[in-house]
Amino acid sequence: MKKVLCLFSVLFLFACAGKSGVNEVPMGMVYVEGGTFTMGDNNGEYDDEAPEHQVTVSSFYMSIYEVTQAEWTAIMGNNPSYFEGDNLPVDQVSWYAALEYCNRRSIAEGLTPVYDVEGETADWSANGYRLPTEAEWEYIAKGGNKNANYTYSGSDDIDAIGWYDDGDSEGTHPVGMKAPNDLGLYDVSGNVWEWVWDWDADYTAEDQTNPKGPDSGEYRMLRGGSWYADPVALRPEHRGYEDPDNADETMGLRVMRNIR
Repeated sequence: MKKVLCLFSVLFLFACAGKSGVNEVPMGMVYVEGGTFTMGDNNGEYDDEAPEHQVTVSSFYMSIYEVTQAEWTAIMGNNPSYFEGDNLPVDQVSWYAALEYCNRRSIAEGLTPVYDVEGETADWSANGYRLPTEAEWEYIAKGGNKNANYTYSGSDDIDAIGWYDDGDSEGTHPVGMKAPNDLGLYDVSGNVWEWVWDWDADYTAEDQTNPKGPDSGEYRMLRGGSWYADPVALRPEHRGYEDPDNADETMGLRVMRNIR
């Protein structure tokens, strides 16, 4: 009788895992349950962070770490980084190079690529790797539906979670050396700026669902700050932007996938 009960318990656990999707989470990623959050900040100091507005995002998978140089080299066959080390985040990555990496990694793993890089368009139904949108990135930086309310991503103590310009900073650091945020994601604040999909644009006050930004613009957005940034840039609300062709030793990426 005990053996029957044990077998039933094991089967029940597997059935529950299948329904929740936990056993389907890709390696190196976490499941991020969708939800609604307040995007932006009305602190009055940075106009591009206002107005605050309600945004709803769908569930997705997010990479636990920023893309490392070992991961980049395995897919791209080169290492553009100024600071070299397999477990350091790849740097000197342009927005276009980030999209190309996503496509090549998708193909290598038998997934459908998301991007037409030259046309700067995306197939949002594809199951391949992609950059987060600004809204998805800020959602994970704020802890998703766990309703975290920290100054930085995972803590009010910047030294606990982020690499930034503290006066002695000399470059990037191996991923995962500081504490994770509430979703189990590392280096969301600091280390390297992370490219996101969106063109630069002002916020509006309207509620939105899965926003992807305007169809055109001059600059693409970066989020999270870097080892060379002041602490203010490591706040979840802070918005950076750059020409999508540009790349320097502060720019990298984190990838995600749709749930399909």
